Amino acid sequence: MTAAPVCAGDGTAPVLQASALAVGHGARRVATGLDFALQRGEVLCLLGPNGCGKTTLFRTLLGLLRPLEGTVRVAGTPVEHWARADFARHVGYVPQAHAGVFAYTVLDVVLMGRAARVGRFGAPSRQDRERALQCLATLGVAHLQARSYTAISGGERQLALIARALAQEPALLLMDEPTASLDFGNQLRVLEHIARLRAQGMAVLMTTHQPEHALRIADRIALLGGGRLAALGKPGTTAQQLAQLYGVSTQAVAQALGATLLNPLKEAIA
Repeated sequence: MTAAPVCAGDGTAPVLQASALAVGHGARRVATGLDFALQRGEVLCLLGPNGCGKTTLFRTLLGLLRPLEGTVRVAGTPVEHWARADFARHVGYVPQAHAGVFAYTVLDVVLMGRAARVGRFGAPSRQDRERALQCLATLGVAHLQARSYTAISGGERQLALIARALAQEPALLLMDEPTASLDFGNQLRVLEHIARLRAQGMAVLMTTHQPEHALRIADRIALLGGGRLAALGKPGTTAQQLAQLYGVSTQAVAQALGATLLNPLKEAIA
């Protein structure tokens, strides 16, 4: 893998761009013809049913899976041309869940987000530790810093993983269902923090199974289903579109989300 610039380029290229992208495993295609771009200071939410390919897409965007077709560019540079250390300084990732095997402290787990900035043979500095503690405090879990990561709850682990990604100080953050295991209060706190990250210029691509979260936080929403992007545009999706995506009745969607989230509509997804 050849080296790439550490910086995000001249600022004119999208932070993330997928072009004619097909993703899958081996010969099995999960989704194809995916075209989208993400700009600095933008939140794009990806909605879709289980098995539609959201996690596979994320793994491809991260360079962990090769595209079956098309290209993925980060800051204008193809993913495969990035040196991994540079990529880790530029792109953060929050997985769906992570049980953990080794009994690292929560602070140590968050400090792992500083690894690409510390260097291969370096040790975390006082500033690195302060940054990690700040990220934990921002998410309201600084009191867990000395606890074993394997001994805290699933929701607490999720908050630690978000703190780890923030400790990287990335320009692009990919979040795979970041609120899935959180209680109502922590869900709102995470959404509020995503809004603050957007205001600071970070680009965020997140998946969620909760359309109300996407309608609340996203600048744009993408609907992934049937192996393709069914829609991509500004918030304002209708109950009918969501019903088709998830294979349920329009009435069930309207009752679940409430009229206040669906009407009046903003610019419709096109």
